[in-house]
Amino acid sequence: MISSAHARTVANLAAASCLALLLGACGGGLSLPSFSSSSPPPEAEPGTGPEMPATIRADEIVGRWGLASFQNPADRARTEAAARAQCKNPYVITAGSSGGVIMHLADQATPQELRLKGSPSGKNYIGPAGPTPGEQDREIVSFDGRVLITRFIDKDAATRYGNMVYVRCAPRA
Repeated sequence: MISSAHARTVANLAAASCLALLLGACGGGLSLPSFSSSSPPPEAEPGTGPEMPATIRADEIVGRWGLASFQNPADRARTEAAARAQCKNPYVITAGSSGGVIMHLADQATPQELRLKGSPSGKNYIGPAGPTPGEQDREIVSFDGRVLITRFIDKDAATRYGNMVYVRCAPRA
C-alpha cells in the first residue's frame, strides 16, 4: 500500500510536470531558470555578425571632392572629368566624432556620421551601424586615393544615383 505522504509527493511532481509542459507549449514570455550547468550561447541574428573593419580608413576619404555619377561604365572617364570640374563647388566629407565620416545617405538632406565597414568577401562599405551590407550602405567599388567610386546597395537608390564618382580636389592655395 502507498502511504499518503508518498502519494502526495508523486501527485505534486505530476502536477509540476504538467504545468511545465503547458507553459513550454505556450511559448509565452515566462522564462523559467535553467538547471543545467552549461547553456548554449545566444545565437546571432541571421546575416549579422561582428562589424569588420574596412581596409580603407576614414581619414583617407576626408576632404574636398568633385562629385558626378554615371550609369554606363563606358562613361566613367567622362564622368571623372565632370567630377573634377565640380571642385569649384566641392562635396566636403568631414571626420565624424566617433571615427566615421560625415556624409549624406540616399535621399537625406542632412548629412550624418557613417562608418566604413568591411565584409568577409573583402568589399568595403560606407553606411550607418548595422549589418553589412545594409540597405542604406553604399559599396566602395574602387578607391585609389584620388578617385572614389561608390554604388548604393538599395536597388532603387542605385538606379536613381548610379555610380557616384568622387574626384579629390586639389588643396586650396
